[in-house]
Amino acid sequence: MKTKTDARKLDGATQAHLRKLVVEAVRGGMTQTGAASTYGVSLRAVSKWMKLSREGGARALKLGKRGRRPGGGRLNAQQAARIRGLIVSRMPDQLAMPFYLWTRESVASLIEREYGVTVSSTTAGRYLKAWGMSAQKPVRRAYERNDVAIARWLNEDY
Repeated sequence: MKTKTDARKLDGATQAHLRKLVVEAVRGGMTQTGAASTYGVSLRAVSKWMKLSREGGARALKLGKRGRRPGGGRLNAQQAARIRGLIVSRMPDQLAMPFYLWTRESVASLIEREYGVTVSSTTAGRYLKAWGMSAQKPVRRAYERNDVAIARWLNEDY
Protein backbone atom coordinates (compact mmCIF):
# COMPACT_ATOMS: atom_id res chain seq x y z
CA MET A 1 0.00 0.00 0.00
CA LYS A 2 1.42 3.35 -1.06
CA THR A 3 1.40 6.00 1.66
CA LYS A 4 0.68 9.61 0.86
CA THR A 5 3.14 12.29 1.83
CA ASP A 6 1.58 15.19 3.64
CA ALA A 7 2.23 18.11 1.29
CA ARG A 8 1.40 20.57 4.07
CA LYS A 9 4.70 19.69 5.72
CA LEU A 10 6.74 20.56 2.64
CA ASP A 11 8.45 23.93 2.39
CA GLY A 12 6.66 26.65 0.42
CA ALA A 13 8.77 26.45 -2.74
CA THR A 14 8.26 22.69 -3.00
CA GLN A 15 4.52 23.12 -2.50
CA ALA A 16 4.37 25.70 -5.29
CA HIS A 17 6.33 23.39 -7.60
CA LEU A 18 4.02 20.47 -6.77
CA ARG A 19 0.96 22.60 -7.54
CA LYS A 20 2.48 23.62 -10.87
CA LEU A 21 3.28 19.99 -11.79
CA VAL A 22 -0.24 18.81 -10.94
CA VAL A 23 -1.92 21.59 -12.95
CA GLU A 24 0.34 20.93 -15.96
CA ALA A 25 -0.45 17.21 -15.78
CA VAL A 26 -4.21 17.83 -15.71
CA ARG A 27 -3.95 20.33 -18.57
CA GLY A 28 -1.90 17.76 -20.48
CA GLY A 29 -4.75 15.28 -20.43
CA MET A 30 -4.48 13.45 -17.11
CA THR A 31 -7.65 13.22 -15.04
CA GLN A 32 -7.80 15.04 -11.72
CA THR A 33 -8.19 11.70 -9.96
CA GLY A 34 -5.15 10.32 -11.78
CA ALA A 35 -3.07 13.40 -10.95
CA ALA A 36 -4.08 13.20 -7.28
CA SER A 37 -3.07 9.56 -7.17
CA THR A 38 0.18 10.07 -9.08
CA TYR A 39 1.41 13.02 -7.04
CA GLY A 40 0.08 11.77 -3.69
CA VAL A 41 -2.26 14.66 -2.97
CA SER A 42 -5.98 14.80 -2.34
CA LEU A 43 -8.53 15.14 -5.11
CA ARG A 44 -9.93 18.15 -3.29
CA ALA A 45 -6.53 19.87 -3.44
CA VAL A 46 -6.23 19.18 -7.17
CA SER A 47 -9.69 20.66 -7.79
CA LYS A 48 -8.79 23.73 -5.74
CA TRP A 49 -5.52 24.22 -7.60
CA MET A 50 -7.23 23.87 -10.97
CA LYS A 51 -9.78 26.50 -9.98
CA LEU A 52 -7.00 28.82 -8.79
CA SER A 53 -5.10 28.42 -12.06
CA ARG A 54 -8.24 29.06 -14.14
CA GLU A 55 -9.08 32.22 -12.21
CA GLY A 56 -5.63 33.63 -11.50
CA GLY A 57 -3.25 31.88 -13.85
CA ALA A 58 0.16 30.55 -12.85
CA ARG A 59 0.65 33.44 -10.44
CA ALA A 60 -2.16 32.10 -8.22
CA LEU A 61 -0.22 28.86 -7.66
CA LYS A 62 2.90 30.60 -6.32
CA LEU A 63 4.00 30.64 -2.73
CA GLY A 64 1.85 32.75 -0.44
CA LYS A 65 2.42 33.90 3.10
CA ARG A 66 2.52 31.08 5.60
CA GLY A 67 2.14 30.78 9.33
CA ARG A 68 0.71 32.90 12.07
CA ARG A 69 0.09 36.57 11.47
CA PRO A 70 2.49 38.83 13.38
CA GLY A 71 1.11 39.84 16.76
CA GLY A 72 -1.75 37.38 16.53
CA GLY A 73 -2.23 35.78 19.90
CA ARG A 74 1.22 35.43 21.41
CA LEU A 75 3.00 37.41 24.09
CA ASN A 76 6.64 38.34 23.80
CA ALA A 77 9.00 37.54 26.69
CA GLN A 78 8.70 40.98 28.30
CA GLN A 79 4.89 40.90 28.22
CA ALA A 80 4.82 37.35 29.58
CA ALA A 81 7.12 38.31 32.45
CA ARG A 82 4.91 41.26 33.38
CA ILE A 83 1.73 39.14 33.34
CA ARG A 84 3.44 36.47 35.48
CA GLY A 85 4.54 39.16 37.93
CA LEU A 86 0.99 40.48 38.20
CA ILE A 87 -0.37 37.00 38.85
CA VAL A 88 2.23 36.18 41.50
CA SER A 89 2.02 39.48 43.35
CA ARG A 90 -1.71 40.21 43.28
CA MET A 91 -5.13 38.62 43.39
CA PRO A 92 -7.61 39.29 40.57
CA ASP A 93 -9.84 41.47 42.76
CA GLN A 94 -6.84 43.69 43.56
CA LEU A 95 -6.53 44.32 39.81
CA ALA A 96 -10.23 45.30 39.62
CA MET A 97 -11.16 42.10 37.83
CA PRO A 98 -14.43 40.24 38.45
CA PHE A 99 -12.67 37.09 39.72
CA TYR A 100 -11.59 35.89 43.16
CA LEU A 101 -9.05 33.29 42.07
CA TRP A 102 -6.63 32.96 39.20
CA THR A 103 -8.11 30.63 36.60
CA ARG A 104 -7.19 30.10 32.99
CA GLU A 105 -10.11 32.31 32.00
CA SER A 106 -9.08 35.08 34.39
CA VAL A 107 -5.48 34.97 33.08
CA ALA A 108 -6.77 35.17 29.48
CA SER A 109 -8.93 38.13 30.51
CA LEU A 110 -5.94 39.85 32.14
CA ILE A 111 -3.80 39.35 29.02
CA GLU A 112 -6.52 40.80 26.84
CA ARG A 113 -7.04 43.77 29.16
CA GLU A 114 -3.35 44.58 29.51
CA TYR A 115 -2.14 43.99 25.95
CA GLY A 116 -5.21 43.62 23.74
CA VAL A 117 -4.08 40.11 22.74
CA THR A 118 -6.85 37.54 22.74
CA VAL A 119 -5.74 34.09 23.87
CA SER A 120 -7.84 31.01 24.52
CA SER A 121 -8.12 29.47 27.96
CA THR A 122 -6.00 26.57 26.68
CA THR A 123 -3.20 28.97 25.74
CA ALA A 124 -3.52 30.70 29.11
CA GLY A 125 -3.17 27.26 30.73
CA ARG A 126 0.00 26.65 28.73
CA TYR A 127 1.41 29.96 29.93
CA LEU A 128 0.60 29.04 33.54
CA LYS A 129 2.26 25.64 33.13
CA ALA A 130 5.35 27.23 31.56
CA TRP A 131 5.55 29.64 34.50
CA GLY A 132 5.53 26.71 36.95
CA MET A 133 2.00 27.25 38.21
CA SER A 134 -0.35 24.32 38.58
CA ALA A 135 -4.00 23.90 39.43
CA GLN A 136 -4.58 23.68 43.14
CA LYS A 137 -7.45 21.72 44.61
CA PRO A 138 -9.15 23.63 47.41
CA VAL A 139 -9.15 22.01 50.83
CA ARG A 140 -12.40 20.42 51.89
CA ARG A 141 -12.43 22.05 55.29
CA ALA A 142 -11.37 25.56 56.27
CA TYR A 143 -8.38 25.80 58.59
CA GLU A 144 -9.99 28.62 60.56
CA ARG A 145 -13.03 26.51 61.38
CA ASN A 146 -14.14 26.75 65.00
CA ASP A 147 -16.12 23.61 65.86
CA VAL A 148 -17.20 24.92 69.29
CA ALA A 149 -18.69 28.10 67.80
CA ILE A 150 -20.45 26.10 65.11
CA ALA A 151 -21.99 23.73 67.65
CA ARG A 152 -23.12 26.67 69.82
CA TRP A 153 -24.69 28.41 66.81
CA LEU A 154 -26.51 25.22 65.81
CA ASN A 155 -27.89 24.67 69.33
CA GLU A 156 -28.76 28.24 70.27
CA ASP A 157 -29.42 30.28 67.14
CA TYR A 158 -30.50 27.75 64.58
